[in-house]
Amino acid sequence: MTVLLEREARPRPVDPARAALWDAAATVLDPELPVLTIADLGMLRGVEFDGDVAVVRITPTYSGCPAIEAIRADIVAALAEIDQPARVEVVLSPAWTTDWMSADGRRKLQQYGIAPPRRRDAGGVVALGLGVRCPQCGSLHTRELSRYGSTSCKALWQCQSCGEPFDRFKEL
Repeated sequence: MTVLLEREARPRPVDPARAALWDAAATVLDPELPVLTIADLGMLRGVEFDGDVAVVRITPTYSGCPAIEAIRADIVAALAEIDQPARVEVVLSPAWTTDWMSADGRRKLQQYGIAPPRRRDAGGVVALGLGVRCPQCGSLHTRELSRYGSTSCKALWQCQSCGEPFDRFKEL
């Protein structure tokens, strides 16, 4: 059996009504990484109408994500701002991957001081690098201090050139 995995984030809908829903939902920030929106992360998977109710589909960064209820409430509130009743459906399959993160999201992480995850190639392989680039000074002379960081999707690293600790977003 062949399993095809989605390797890219979902595109914004072309239809103006659905695009308006997407744009409203896309403003929602991740509560654990407030520099990123759910669209930056690739969590926003689809929008449609069920009668007069907007249905927004999201995929959490992992199935036990403690922020999912806050994100759900923020999406409903964002759509209420455009006078649109909404419900949010959480979709677990296919599982979220860091490959869904936008280039803009990766750039925002870097600017925020978090080393972004590397992308997989077409075969699903993450290339090994010489090291993790320090988001403060750019040095590759870094080391992992702990596989576990402030959230489960990050690891704690330290730059041996500038001495600064930093989070690294893990490839998933």
